[in-house]
Amino acid sequence: MNQPEAPKIEFPCDNYPIKVLGVGIEGYDQLVIDIVRVHAPDFDLERIQVRDSKNGRFRALTLYITATGVEQLQSIHRDLTASEHIHMVI
Repeated sequence: MNQPEAPKIEFPCDNYPIKVLGVGIEGYDQLVIDIVRVHAPDFDLERIQVRDSKNGRFRALTLYITATGVEQLQSIHRDLTASEHIHMVI
């Protein structure tokens, strides 16, 4: 069976969400922000959404960037997943 084709994204794409799930350690938020800022320096810090797991062990951040292209998104994903404290990037 054929898989349906993923929807195409038109760049630039405002309000592109990136969800990052990792270990809820001290400094986790700043770690994620610093990595994303390298690739999207103008994203809005005020729009970051934060969720902690029930027991506080994990923390999810959703950031909204202006995506400029596939290369940018791949670089963000690569750099985020390179951290031992980050488990998943969606």
